[in-house]
Amino acid sequence: MEMLHEFWLLVVDVWRQGLFGIDIGKIVVALAIFVGFLIIRQVFSRFVINRIKNWTKGTETEFDDHAIDALEKPIRFIPVVMGVFFSLEYLEPTELLQVIATNFERSLIAIAIFWALYNAIKPVSLLFQRLEEVLTHSLLEWLIKTIKIFVMLVGAATVLEIWGIKVAPLIAGLGLFGIAVALGAQDLFKNLIAGILVLSERRFLKGDWIKVEGVVEGTVESIGFRSTLIRRFDKAPVHVPNTNLADNAVTNFSRMTHRRIYWKLGVEYRTTVNQLRLIRDQIEAFVLGSDDFAHPPEVSTFVRIDAFNDSSIDIMLYCFTRTTDWGDWLEIKEDLAYRIKEIVEGAGTGFAFPSQSLYIETLPADQPEIFVPPSD
Repeated sequence: MEMLHEFWLLVVDVWRQGLFGIDIGKIVVALAIFVGFLIIRQVFSRFVINRIKNWTKGTETEFDDHAIDALEKPIRFIPVVMGVFFSLEYLEPTELLQVIATNFERSLIAIAIFWALYNAIKPVSLLFQRLEEVLTHSLLEWLIKTIKIFVMLVGAATVLEIWGIKVAPLIAGLGLFGIAVALGAQDLFKNLIAGILVLSERRFLKGDWIKVEGVVEGTVESIGFRSTLIRRFDKAPVHVPNTNLADNAVTNFSRMTHRRIYWKLGVEYRTTVNQLRLIRDQIEAFVLGSDDFAHPPEVSTFVRIDAFNDSSIDIMLYCFTRTTDWGDWLEIKEDLAYRIKEIVEGAGTGFAFPSQSLYIETLPADQPEIFVPPSD
């Protein structure tokens, strides 16, 4: 009986000593408190946040919808922080553990605050849309990314300060390392500055069709800090360093006011002067009479007898379509080709093709006669 009593005293002693001198009973109660706040979190999310979401859907503006979506997770994190706080306070830890617990609680609060600020940048950025009249959309995206990085760095510095880690001496200590990195990352900074110049000069925007001679031709998908993603017409992505786009000539086809058709039409040399005049006049009348083409003085339009080529008389056709869409332009050009063929054939002549004529004045002596097979 005495041994049983000693065992019971041992169990009680272990129960009271617990973990780090904290009663196991208190630890169980603290865990129950934390679980209780997790339950409150679920109830709060289901009833309060969902009701707010339903209410914001009924409003005319989309700002409140984006705001509640951005702040939902940080708000749901608050009961977790409260659960940790009340649980640790109930445990009444020792002085050393109290310092650690306090720093941990302060860190969770800082994380919740900067998490909310980070997520709030997205709905707030919707208010920056008016600035697109002054700044480009890509430049605004850069600005938003910079703000997000700044919030993250300030949040990390705040947490480090809470734990007694001084950020200023740490930054100073990393100064030499930063210089070494900067020297090795000169290309990165060059591309960054080049990207800013490209955006500030509005050379091209997202979605534009551009061509950099000898580099790439395609559609701009995104403009990054170091490189620009351009999708070629074969759908292959190309990451072009921003310095290549800043230092080279960039042709922006998306900003064309019209789209050009420039042809050389070769007709046969047997074509008479009257036939040439008829062909020229009818092609010009078709172009100037169609609404698909821009007309002078808006653009230059020429249909002229241009040159006597090796095997053809060349007619130059120089005109512009009103549309810049590639598919519509191809359709208009196709209709023009049909009409030109009808005009040329209707004039009683034809298109020339490369040919050579060989004139023999005399045949060399002592050559065999050419065999001519008998006809049937």
